Amino acid sequence: MVSANSTGPRQAPPFRADQVGSLLRTDRVHKARSDYAAGAITSEQLRDIENEEILRIVQKQQEIGLTAVTDGEFRRAFWHFDFLERLDGVERYEMDGIQFHGTKSKSQAIRVVDKVGFSHHPMLEDFRFLKQAAGNNVAKMTIPSPSMLHYRGTFQDGVYPDLDEFFDDLGQAYANAVKAFYAAGCRYLQLDDTSWAYFCSEDERAKLRSRGLSPEDLMAQYARTINQAVADRPSDMRITMHICRGNFRSTWITSGGYEPVAQTLFQGLNIDGFFLEYDTDRAGGFEPLRFVQRPDLQIVLGLITSKHGALEDANEVKHRIEEATRYVPLEQLCLSPQCGFASTEEGNLLTEDEQWAKLRHVVEIAKDVWR
Repeated sequence: MVSANSTGPRQAPPFRADQVGSLLRTDRVHKARSDYAAGAITSEQLRDIENEEILRIVQKQQEIGLTAVTDGEFRRAFWHFDFLERLDGVERYEMDGIQFHGTKSKSQAIRVVDKVGFSHHPMLEDFRFLKQAAGNNVAKMTIPSPSMLHYRGTFQDGVYPDLDEFFDDLGQAYANAVKAFYAAGCRYLQLDDTSWAYFCSEDERAKLRSRGLSPEDLMAQYARTINQAVADRPSDMRITMHICRGNFRSTWITSGGYEPVAQTLFQGLNIDGFFLEYDTDRAGGFEPLRFVQRPDLQIVLGLITSKHGALEDANEVKHRIEEATRYVPLEQLCLSPQCGFASTEEGNLLTEDEQWAKLRHVVEIAKDVWR
């Protein structure tokens, strides 16, 4: 098995035992959001309840032993739309939901209706609350990658006939977001991005080509935009990226290993670490990790599933970590669930107790491996 005598806890994100971000909404949050939608409570009352529940789950994360804590994305309905729709020039609207295996998400989408920018975003205040609640722990903020506005969004007629201008504005908007979150005290920011997993799927690549889009050109453009967004981050801010193949009500969208995107991701993006889905064979093997050549790049192995409550065999997880060390040194590896537990407010099909047991499992295995 893995011997970790030469390694130990990390002092900077990502951490040996880490998490993606979203957590199952509590019954109290579900009821409050339903009451608010029905007009039974005010937005201030809803926020007060969210605050109380976020304080509770932050304390739970601290008790489990996680170094980085999140607000569970308790104020969001979607992991991506809630952030993107509050960018300047973007709005949410009703249309067909996103198709997963055996189910479909709510009928929501976003579109670009004007020049894209970042100003007065409400999630800055959300982060400030988390920062205060975190105390001595690291407050981790999660937002969708800039890629997701293009990949999941549409354009109102006449807006951005020149896509180069759109991507320039998008990169600058995110650069401003990075600066604003840093000013609010954020030192650990995660960009969530499913587009790279879709590029791993030949079916999804074929869909892009049928729309007249080149997957290779999109990959290059997304990489340029992300690098523009993070280029000027301060030296004491860590930015990671999470990549998965879909996560809604314990279902998924795509399959395919990381080979088609590995070189671009690991050698072309100026990111400090990658959270990679690796809980099933749909993500392929560890061979694409051979492209990890930067000694400062951390790879967080998502070997613990968030889609069901059964705990993985700890020795099997350790064996898989050992397999990954064939391509990446142990000191550059970390462990987490493969995704959040509630990418949308509906959440995955497991209990809150099972969720906490999963995260505790991550912490305990990491302590054994990285002593």
